[in-house]
Amino acid sequence: MQRTILHVDLDAFFCAVEEILDPRLKGKAFVVAGSPTGRGVVTSASYPARKYGVHSAMPTAAALRLFPRLVVVPARHHVYGEHSERVMEILRQSVPVMEQISIDEAFLDVSSHPDTGERVAGALQQRIRTELQLPTSWGVAPNRLVAKIATNVGKPNGLVVVPAGTEAAFLAPLPVGMLWGVGPKTQSVLAELGVRTIGDLAAMPVQRLASRFGERAADLQAGARGEDDSPIEESREARSISNETTFARDVSDTEALQRTLRSLVEEVGRRARQAGLGGTTVRIKLRWPDFTTITRQVRLPQATDQDGEILAAALDLFHHAWRPGAPVRLIGVGLSNLGPASRQLSLFDHRWEEDSRLLRAVDSIRERFGDDAVLRASDLPAPGEGDAHPKGPVGPKPP
Repeated sequence: MQRTILHVDLDAFFCAVEEILDPRLKGKAFVVAGSPTGRGVVTSASYPARKYGVHSAMPTAAALRLFPRLVVVPARHHVYGEHSERVMEILRQSVPVMEQISIDEAFLDVSSHPDTGERVAGALQQRIRTELQLPTSWGVAPNRLVAKIATNVGKPNGLVVVPAGTEAAFLAPLPVGMLWGVGPKTQSVLAELGVRTIGDLAAMPVQRLASRFGERAADLQAGARGEDDSPIEESREARSISNETTFARDVSDTEALQRTLRSLVEEVGRRARQAGLGGTTVRIKLRWPDFTTITRQVRLPQATDQDGEILAAALDLFHHAWRPGAPVRLIGVGLSNLGPASRQLSLFDHRWEEDSRLLRAVDSIRERFGDDAVLRASDLPAPGEGDAHPKGPVGPKPP
């Protein structure tokens, strides 16, 4: 059976949500970003802002230099998560198989749907616009690789259909950088070989590519021809749960860093418990002032969703990776290798159960009254301590 795969991307999603909350922003050049006076970065840029060269991941201060009248809106990640869930629920109810890949993207397999892919995509695009006031772009193709590229070609508010058998012809004139797995370094090497477009890559003798890319050459050419047999997998479980914070000023104080790490762990643990998941791998992430970034991880003997166990592992990793007094720009913690939360308890092991009940009670209070409703005394900020800019959840949101 010929596959029909849809890809949907919520256009400038964070900005689109902010326009719903404040209609005065519509048509304006604005960004959802951190403070320009610290080390804030642009998370999302409206399309009018993009006309001035503003884009996501650039420092907020640099964006303001490009366009001084740029409006800067602080991020509200929990609100974006709520809007994302509404969109994803519509998709889940409407198609046989849906795979969410980020807060604002999903793949849909409608191969067994009675309507054409174009009609399904068009109807969903209209419904999301009408019911949720959110703009979306869509790609329709025989596989996920071409469907995603079709979405990018049509943005914003586009719906691009690539019929079966035309994949290579559709891709041929596009810049080779639009192909999955072709980043700046790969582009540079390909440019040395005279490859500028995806069509150039498809036509390049595989032996010549192999001399530079080895076994990867065959995969690059398969992608350039629009070949991709990877399935759409219905999965409502997070592959990992993580959180990180970028400091407004570099932090080198041990207590401040440990306090931040504890706060990040509490958020990760709360999300794991909400999802009914436990993880066996704890990971930390550290970024130095020169943007060098390291990660360290450790595997636990059994899956956990408990803050104390996650924190103990994270602190051990931190003290092995961090030199006392070294300034830190960013710190993060993650929990992965997720599965159903379970525990092998001994006959006399009651402390874990007591800790679990306490944590769930704290979760319930914070859910009802806010994150600051329950604080550890050690988490109260020291006088004069610099602020940090949390980035919020990273990676797929748990169900």
